[in-house]
Parts: sequence; structure tokens; C-alpha cells
Amino acid sequence: MQVTQNAVVSIHYTLTNDKGETLDSSAGGEPLTYLHGNGNLIPGLESQLEGKQAGDKLQAKVAAVDAYGEHDKSLIQKVPRRSFRGVADVNVGMQFQVQSNTGPRMVTVTQVQGDMVTIDGNHALAGQDLTFDVEITEVREASEEEIAHGHVHGPGGHHH
Repeated sequence: MQVTQNAVVSIHYTLTNDKGETLDSSAGGEPLTYLHGNGNLIPGLESQLEGKQAGDKLQAKVAAVDAYGEHDKSLIQKVPRRSFRGVADVNVGMQFQVQSNTGPRMVTVTQVQGDMVTIDGNHALAGQDLTFDVEITEVREASEEEIAHGHVHGPGGHHH
């Protein structure tokens, strides 16, 4: 069976940046299982898996714009420390979910200076071109429930 809209696809992958450093890998673990065509993978990878089948191996090069987007300076803000109510100690590297005009967004604290905290709403991989070495291990039909929910149930997928 081919990778098409609403197919359940299992892949082993190794993700590297343009310096060749490994950022993430499923090696030694369970494959990543996702529902194809439902926005569960970055668009630039999903489009390159379209039409492939179990056993296929490929190297997918994905430009930043088709991965986690370009680095957006407007997502970096300085906010007063009092914005972090209930957090005793705000430190660089801490992550928080905030409400933005486009819905919830993760932000990372990048600087703490006096009473001001700099937060960055860019994904950690924004602005980076990525390379995925992928092996497709399984392709199957999705259940009606998986299609209705927009994601995979069971091993490697979401649990309710």
C-alpha cells in the first residue's frame, strides 16, 4: 500500500541539521506512527513521503520554510518578571505556554535581566534546514475513528 491521504504510516528516522549533527532519532526505539495528510508531520517531510511504500528508504531535505518556519524576530519579546505569576524563579531555558492571537504557543526564556525577561516564541528549529533519513516500516489503512480524530490510536500514536 502506498503512503496517501489518511494512511497510517510508521517510519524510523534520523533528523540532522545542516552541520550534520543528529538532533533526533527513532533508532533503538519504536517507529514514529502518524496519520498521513492531517498535519501531524512538518509539511516538507510529509510531501516527500507521499506515494512511497513500506520498505522504502529516502533522504528528505526540508527547507526551514517547510519545516518549523523561518526565524521570526516579532516572536521575541521582553516582558516584566511579574508576568510570570506563581513562578518563584524564572531562568533561561524555561518553557511556558502562553496565549497568543493565534492560540496557545510555547515560549522559551532566553534572557533574564533585572526585572525584564526575554521570551522567544520561535520553535527551537525555526530557521534551520533539516535532513531526515527515513525508512518506512509499515503502511496501513486508518480506522474510521482514527480518521475522525485526525491521529493514530494504539502503539506509537495518541492515547485518549
